[in-house]
Amino acid sequence: MGRKRHTPEQIIRKLREAEIAPAQGQTTAEVARKLSITEQTYYRWRKEFGGLRLDQAKRFKELEKENARLKRLVADQALDNAILKEVTSAKLLTLTWSQRLT
Repeated sequence: MGRKRHTPEQIIRKLREAEIAPAQGQTTAEVARKLSITEQTYYRWRKEFGGLRLDQAKRFKELEKENARLKRLVADQALDNAILKEVTSAKLLTLTWSQRLT
């Protein structure tokens, strides 16, 4: 069976369906089979999306994307700073060496 990516909306809908199943006497394995997912996926979804409303899940995913973008920016900025420090120290060494020669 191939992997399928589910949107947060689809996950929340499936979790809502799964909430009803235990009241009808179904086990977790039966619920997962009915949703066409593994039990591990079911538990992971419950951990990540359990109790969230649809609008909250959308906002959560937007914040995760924004957080990843900001982390990349900080990493790029730190790299730029390190490069500038290295270049600056190399110029200072070059200047002091050339001053000694004169």
